[in-house]
Amino acid sequence: MKKGLFITFEGADGCGKTTQINLLKNYLENQGYQVVLTREPGAKGLGEKVREILLNYEGAVSDRCESFLFLADRAQNIDIIVNPAVNEGKIVLCDRHIDSTVAYQGYGRGLDIDRIKMLNNIATNGRKPDLTIVFDIDVETSMQRVGKNKDRMESAGIEFHNRVREGYLKIAKEEPERIKVVNSIQTVNDVFEEVKKIVNKYL
Repeated sequence: MKKGLFITFEGADGCGKTTQINLLKNYLENQGYQVVLTREPGAKGLGEKVREILLNYEGAVSDRCESFLFLADRAQNIDIIVNPAVNEGKIVLCDRHIDSTVAYQGYGRGLDIDRIKMLNNIATNGRKPDLTIVFDIDVETSMQRVGKNKDRMESAGIEFHNRVREGYLKIAKEEPERIKVVNSIQTVNDVFEEVKKIVNKYL
């Protein structure tokens, strides 16, 4: 592969995307690819500090402030981790990216979606993932998987998370070439078989 690939994993908390991203990393490395794993929020370095604020800060956080913190983390991730790795021919796997902000802050929090997309474009300097996989799951199951120890985002309530889920499905319909939806109610192995089929078409 002469040029690298940027793949993002999206979905509700508890959808299994983190398990799948690690399975895909091992699968690709066994085939000889160089793989870089990152996440948003919380890319290695500065992003880890931002993640701590976003998920665990106990005071009031305005919806707009929340959005800008995610965007700042995104800009750092793209410039410091994603772009250099892709330019070196590596495959970058990112746990959450631009679509999370549209789904959570746009559809979930009710902020202006067109404005969020514009700000995403600024944060990424126009770069979009080559492939995005959305792991779809009903809210009740996702909340059961998360358990009782929920962070600030996970504790936002059923109605919020239903809006987020619908947001992801709307985003996928808007960009069917880039975004593929996988039913993550299936077993881990069945979900991974679908992931491999999708990714192999891009390699």
